[in-house]
Amino acid sequence: MEITFDIHSICLEFPKFENYGLASQMNRAAVSIPSNIAEGSNRGDQHFVHFLNISLGSSFELQTQLLIANQKKYLTEEKTIEIENKIIELQKMISGLITKLSS
Repeated sequence: MEITFDIHSICLEFPKFENYGLASQMNRAAVSIPSNIAEGSNRGDQHFVHFLNISLGSSFELQTQLLIANQKKYLTEEKTIEIENKIIELQKMISGLITKLSS
């Protein structure tokens, strides 16, 4: 949820023409991550793994979009690295949970 907050905050600073473009896509991907974890947590392990995989996919999508925003100079290199490191750490945690639930 911290990543979702970070993304929402940085997207507020994007140019207005990105409101329905990159900013919208980034916000949707960021919200998708905790939403799918929450939805899957109420299911059996096999279904939870499915929702975790969706969350993981959304995290990679968000990571790519973050790098695009950086290339467009919508955020600083430092902020990009800070948020990307959070995303990478989350990806590791989700992957570890998927491995544990699948074994």
